Order: sequence, then C-alpha cells, then structure tokens
Amino acid sequence: MDEQQLAEGIRAGDERAFEVLVRNEAGRLLSVTRRILGNEEDARDAIQDAFISAYRARTQFSGDSKVSTWLHRIAVNAALSKLRSLRRKPEHPIEDLLPRFLPTGAHADAFASWEEPADEALSRKETAELVRRTIDSLPESFRLALLLRDIEGFSTNEAAEMLNTTPNAVKLRLHRARLALRTLLAPHFAGGAPA
Repeated sequence: MDEQQLAEGIRAGDERAFEVLVRNEAGRLLSVTRRILGNEEDARDAIQDAFISAYRARTQFSGDSKVSTWLHRIAVNAALSKLRSLRRKPEHPIEDLLPRFLPTGAHADAFASWEEPADEALSRKETAELVRRTIDSLPESFRLALLLRDIEGFSTNEAAEMLNTTPNAVKLRLHRARLALRTLLAPHFAGGAPA
C-alpha cells in the first residue's frame, strides 16, 4: 500500500489501512513515547491512546504531510498528555547541572577537549546509553525541550505548542539543557589538555 492509498484508507476508516499503519509505525512510536515517559507501560498506553485519537481524527487528516508524520505528532502529544496526568515528583532546578563561571566570565571548571569527535563517540553503544541516561537525568521541562527539538526534530513553535509554552521558553530550556548535557558528559569524554 503506497502513501496515497494509505492516506485515503485512513480517511475512509479502512481497517486494513489502519492495520498497515499500526504494523509500520508502532515500533518507532514506542521508542518515541518511551523516551518521553521513561516507562514501558506508560509508553504503550500512550501509543494506544495515539492510535485511538488518530482513528477518531482520521477525517481531519488533510494529507499535507505523510501519515507517519501526522501519527508521530499525535503520539508525542499523547505521551505529553500522559506525562502531565501522572503525578511527578517536583522538578529539580537545572542550575546545579550548568557550567560555573568566574567573575571574569571564564569557566570555573577547566573543560578538556574531547579526544574523539562527538559523532564517533555517540555511535558507540555504551556511549549512546550514557547519553540516554544523562538526558533522562535532566529536569523534565528541559529534557522534554531537548527531546522534542534535538531528537524528534520538531520546530521550536511545534515544541512550544506541545509543551503549552512560548517559543522563547523552549529556546531557553533547550539552550540550558544543552549546556547541562555538555557539563554532565564532559568528564566522560575529556582527555588531553584543557581547552
């Protein structure tokens, strides 16, 4: 079934089209919702909610984007909605995770240059797991901004809409999340002379 047939089938409520959609997209959506929620059971619930929402909203699908893109956005929104409904512990401030600066403006901690290019380091399985754990350790609002923008590839405006905040707030959270991530990962990648 090609993209146009799939889109037409979805809009028409064709069960076979939905079966194809579920089979093709469930694994990828589980990965996305798991990153957002951090819990397999909650992630599966969010996917189920997303497919139900997609079925109910099928006539609103305009076909301006791919069916998978449309469903991806619904799944992210379902995961964010589930996250809001869960009673989470209070968010810790990100300030303790950010780099420290001297009154002169210089870094208080000497960062060493990373011995290997970041893209090579991130390709290694152990390093990828370290990065995932480090991202998970960020305060929730900063982690979500990073996930939506840098990992899921949503625009700043789309992320702001999903997080129910302003684009400027997303930009600030993203910047601070990147700084914190750099600070937390630096000891694992550092080697050689200070930068």
